[in-house]
Amino acid sequence: MEELLDHFMNFLAVERGLSSNTLEAYGRDLARYLDFLEGRRLNDPDKIGAQDVMDYLEHLQALGLAPRSRTRALVALRMFHKFLLAEQLAQFNPAARIESMKMMQSLPTVLAPKEVERLLEAPRGYHPVTLRDRAMLELLYATGLRVSELVGLRLGDVQAQIGCVRTIGKGRKERLVPVGENALSELESYLHNGRPALEKGRGSSVVFLNRSGQGLTRQGFWKMIKRRALEAGIRTDITPHTLRHSFATHLLENGADLRAVQAMLGHADISTTQIYTHVTRERLRRLHEQFHPRG
Repeated sequence: MEELLDHFMNFLAVERGLSSNTLEAYGRDLARYLDFLEGRRLNDPDKIGAQDVMDYLEHLQALGLAPRSRTRALVALRMFHKFLLAEQLAQFNPAARIESMKMMQSLPTVLAPKEVERLLEAPRGYHPVTLRDRAMLELLYATGLRVSELVGLRLGDVQAQIGCVRTIGKGRKERLVPVGENALSELESYLHNGRPALEKGRGSSVVFLNRSGQGLTRQGFWKMIKRRALEAGIRTDITPHTLRHSFATHLLENGADLRAVQAMLGHADISTTQIYTHVTRERLRRLHEQFHPRG
């Protein structure tokens, strides 16, 4: 099994181009999984059953792992068994039909569309910093970029003529993400009327600058979005990732294809994107309970 794991990790590194941090996390999760299987003397992938996988998840819970960590562990072992099946190193996938019950406990925080509107409208006025904040919030919700991708944007990455931005995501993979008209309008307003005042002739190529003319940091954006959420009257504990989650969820709720959302988010594996289908189902369940007469 260890040799099979080596093949899989090499596949993730070479074919999928996953980041070193992701590879390290998956390797750690799967090493723990193999230790569990070895304790049951399961050294042949075809002897591993669905119950063994379920028992392993219960084992992780008993160890005190957080729901998010257990979910990541399940994603890792599902990918591992899927790989073995695809490479004809196993005859079946014991994890194929297992949906994590723990995943429902760690669903990402998502804003309602009305809350998003209030957040986007929070920066009011024409001060350079206000124009920047409005452009960043609009762009983040329009594209679903990671905050590191947002603050790392360069002027050459903005391709307004085709309505896209170019970004380099995890694993150094480049992707073009479409941008809607509202976000493009706010971005162009910032670039023409706000950024020059912040840039102060320093010649920076970074799109989003702080008051000192340097690139805004992730921490700086974190503080900004917290402040704007308070101004908008949003009580949810919001983070920069909240708009990314909302972007994906709202697309799926309105009929977007899961593969298209995967491409826009820059996920290497669709199993990562599938958590948003759980989000939409859970929201439907809550709405049913709240409004159905016999809910």
